[in-house]
Order: sequence, then structure tokens, then C-alpha cells
Amino acid sequence: MDEVDKKQSILVVDDTSENIDLLVGILENEYNVKVAINGERALKVANAAERPDLILLDVMMPGMDGFEVCRRLKDNPYTRYIPVIFLTAMQDAESERKGFEVGAVDFVTKPINPPTVLARIKTHLNLYNQNQTLEEMVYQRTAELRETRLEVIKYLGKAAEFKDNDTGMHVVRMSLYVKVIAAQMGLEKREVELIYQASPMHDVGKIGIPDYILKKTGKLDEDEWEIMRKHTVYGYDIFEQPSSQLLKTAKLIALTHHEKWDGTGYPNGIKGEEIPLAGRIAAIADVYDALVSERPYKNKWTHEDAVEEIKRQSGVHFDPRIVDVFLACSETILQIKNQYQ
Repeated sequence: MDEVDKKQSILVVDDTSENIDLLVGILENEYNVKVAINGERALKVANAAERPDLILLDVMMPGMDGFEVCRRLKDNPYTRYIPVIFLTAMQDAESERKGFEVGAVDFVTKPINPPTVLARIKTHLNLYNQNQTLEEMVYQRTAELRETRLEVIKYLGKAAEFKDNDTGMHVVRMSLYVKVIAAQMGLEKREVELIYQASPMHDVGKIGIPDYILKKTGKLDEDEWEIMRKHTVYGYDIFEQPSSQLLKTAKLIALTHHEKWDGTGYPNGIKGEEIPLAGRIAAIADVYDALVSERPYKNKWTHEDAVEEIKRQSGVHFDPRIVDVFLACSETILQIKNQYQ
């Protein structure tokens, strides 16, 4: 690996070319610098496979301002932990309050002072690395508590599956698929664990669906399908007002794991990246396991046929990026399927 590859990357977001040129000149000797001239482009760059290590974000931009960009970054599990430093000519307390509220770690005022920018970046990159180390220590020391919590969650998920003519192993397999996919996508360890632990509760809303529908061996009619679709909303409602990030994630997965990339899913017909990342990952894991499993109304598919169907549904049912990740780890997925029959 050469010296350039070892450099950390900084994303500079500003709608003024002079400011971008200035910051690139300040940073390029120490960092790999990426640039974006508006909020929409910034979100795309931040969501790329090679995430920036820190973002310098202008507040006042046409269209999507910096506050909204930061809020969306912090709502996305893939970009949630990237430190964001606001660049602003504003120095009022209300702007600072709003910036910290949406997730910024610091402010740098304009006009830009090069030593100040470099010092702030170095400080927050060091803090981020220290936090990573501390969280790993906490993770190791709370292993038993975490395993106990996961067991309880799996039992709750299995309780819903028992109504659905299933052994309850679906939630085990599905959550393991989710874990593999999330890790392959490059999500941080804590985010992988969060989605993994929340996903067994994706169908918990089925406890509100009548048995005559869940256990029906034939095709559901339109009225029955209308009732069946409500399990997503029932699951969402079960979690009511969750206080923990785990239950907030479970709530989102329960609601959105049947939404489709092209907007034809349910319950709300949202599309693309409007669907939370956790819901998009859960969707592909859930469908794959349904395809390769025996159900009262269908025979099980082979792994190969299921993988081909997932490929066909790229850009239709599923996020194309997640499909690519799924295909890259399909052998691991197969091993999980065979192990947890």
C-alpha cells in the first residue's frame, strides 16, 4: 500500500468554487480530498463504497442546506458516524444550537483560517478513533448481556413465526443473512450488530393477523391480502415510542421490509433511498429465505434459482447496490441456509 492510500479522506461540501479551491489547497497534502457542490451530491459521495472519514459541510447552500444534509447523514446507518464540521459565516447561538442538534461535531467560521481548519480536523479524527477503541472495549465487556438480549429478541420473533406454520428458524436464518450483508457493505460494527439484533422482529406484527389467513394453503384473495399487508403497520405500532436505538431500528424494519425499490411495495409505497437502509437489507434477506423455504402454498426453490430471482429484481424490488453485495456473499448465505434448517 503506498502513502496516498494511507491518507484519510475529507469530503468538502460548498457551493462556491473559490471556497472549494481554498480548502483543497489547505488539505491536499495531508488528506485525500473529495468535493461536492451541493447537498444532493454530498449525500451520494458520502454513500459511496469508500466513505469519507470526515465531512466539511457548508451551511448556506441553495436547495438542500447543510442542516438538512447533516440530518440525512445521521439518519443513514451507513453514514451516521462520519464526523461533520460545519463551515459557516454565521456566528449566532441559534445556528450553532441547530447544528449540534442535527449531529455536527464542530463549527469553523468563514473566512477560513488554514491552521484552524487543520487543527479541528485532526482533533475530531483523533476523537473518532478513540471512540472506536472505547466502543470496542465496551463491546467485549458486555458480550453476555448482548447475547441475552439477542436471545430474548429471537424468542419474540419466533413467537410470531409459530403462527405462520414455521419452525421459528426463519428469523434465525434471516437475521444472519442480514448480518452478513450489512458487514459486507462496510457498515460499522455497532451498526451491523444493531440491524442484526433488530431484524428478528421484522414480522412481529403477524401476531395481529388472523390464523385463517396465516395458515391458508391456497392463494389469498384481495381482501385477505389487504389484511395480511397490515402486519407491517401492526409491527410498527407494537414498538410505540421506543427509547433505544435497537427498538427504533426494529420499528423501522417491521414497517418497511416489504417496501420495494421501485415504489410498488407496501404499506406506504415509498421508493429508492426513501426506504431506510435497514429495511432494504431486511427485504432481500427475507425474500431469499422465503424463496428457499417450504411453505404451505409453495415448494422451496433451489439456492441457485433464488439467487437468479434476486438478480432479476435488482432495481425493481431491491436496491441494486445491496443486490451486488448479496451476490458477492451468496456462498456464505448458502452455508447459513444449510446450517440452520
